[in-house]
Amino acid sequence: MRLIASLLLILLISSCKQDVQKPVKTYNSIKIQDIYNDSISVRAIELMGDGTLAFAADKGMYGLYFSKKEQWVTSKQLHDSVPLHFRAVAHTTNDFFMLSIESPALLYKTGDDGRMKLVYKEDGEGVFYDAMTFWNDKEGIAVGDSINGCLSIIITRDGGETWTKLACDVLPESIEGEGAFAASNTNIKVLGDEAWVATNSGSIYYTADKGKSWVVIDTPMLNTEPNQGIFSIDFYDNKKGFAIGGDYTKPEGNTNNKMKTVDGGQTWQIVANGEAPAYKSCVQYVPNSDAQNLVAVSFNGMDVSVNGGTSWKHISDESFYTIRFVNDSLAYAAGKGRISKIDFID
Repeated sequence: MRLIASLLLILLISSCKQDVQKPVKTYNSIKIQDIYNDSISVRAIELMGDGTLAFAADKGMYGLYFSKKEQWVTSKQLHDSVPLHFRAVAHTTNDFFMLSIESPALLYKTGDDGRMKLVYKEDGEGVFYDAMTFWNDKEGIAVGDSINGCLSIIITRDGGETWTKLACDVLPESIEGEGAFAASNTNIKVLGDEAWVATNSGSIYYTADKGKSWVVIDTPMLNTEPNQGIFSIDFYDNKKGFAIGGDYTKPEGNTNNKMKTVDGGQTWQIVANGEAPAYKSCVQYVPNSDAQNLVAVSFNGMDVSVNGGTSWKHISDESFYTIRFVNDSLAYAAGKGRISKIDFID
């Protein structure tokens, strides 16, 4: 696989098909095994296939974990001798991408010469990118905070070789200070031709045609202060979705911070209001769970739901910023100073 071979060379030098539905699991405990520890903050991980996990973090660090060999290969990306801070990663069949947050925003992809190749650069006041993903091997999207009255959205149509920033006249007008939270690389969800982008204003930007046209959907998510809004969004299919957030400066708050949709995100309903979990930075559906099982993580621990988000239970105080599922019993999670393998036990 060119992607794995290319990434391995680079590092040495410098979702998915639904299976037949299984009975919904009722998780009672988890087993956590740290597989990587370092003095970095990891908010972006990506499952690459064939049991391979990729990450990018602060201090310019990025790397690959080959689960079959339980082996890491890591490296550091510099710009003008300065380590970069990455919170957004994505991949296609052939390439891995990582995007730094602040000006200059720098987007890299795997290159055939054994190094990461710079394919997009953006300078300027207010530049801050938050999340990135791909619809397919040719078309991808990254989103950042608003500048000049609209969200910063860049699109590729050629497999990530070139990226174009959408003009404000093709995007809805943004609220002053509107953006996303670079907390877990889960402010964007794509399925088919659709994409949902969640913001700190509690709004969801929706496109049905891979970013050619957009509408804004208002939601009841808590959004009265700058530190509040939607931190993470996921869809099980093109109808059933879930979003979570809160206020990371007041992480004990659990009012109007969890909501679900059953109509593709056109309308949203608050669930478990005034109940756990409180603030969370990432939420993910568990595969093969018929949209019943959800896991949410943040620096204040992990919570699970086995009824579509109607109710939750707290199963760990361990701190993680982001999580991705390999299957319905195994996931990888990352946070401050660590990447961990997590087994979910009935």
